[in-house]
Amino acid sequence: MNPAEVYILEQSEPFRSMLLHLQVVIETTLPEVTLKYKYKIPFYYVGGNPFCYLNVPKNKAYVDVGFWNAAHLTVYTEHLKAAGRKVMKSLRYQSLDEIHEEILVAILKDAYSVRDKKFYK
Repeated sequence: MNPAEVYILEQSEPFRSMLLHLQVVIETTLPEVTLKYKYKIPFYYVGGNPFCYLNVPKNKAYVDVGFWNAAHLTVYTEHLKAAGRKVMKSLRYQSLDEIHEEILVAILKDAYSVRDKKFYK
């Protein structure tokens, strides 16, 4: 089994259900993504380049969906959290009910459209 999938399955609830749901949405929206295990978390790649990651930070009560080229995103940016990071931004979910698929899919498509841009703006 892929170590990224092991990471997801080993999470406690509600995080496991949230990660599984996010995995389905991401892979359905962008079937060309590849799930890898990088930086000790599940990381999606497109064409060999980092795209987005899934993380359950230790001692935190949320799931993070981080975007590699967040500096270039233009849709629903008010939903993205920087949390002291200079470039990376993420969507944060504390429950399955908080995952708004319309917003997530729009951001995924926007991120895909800027996937070839540099990490920094």
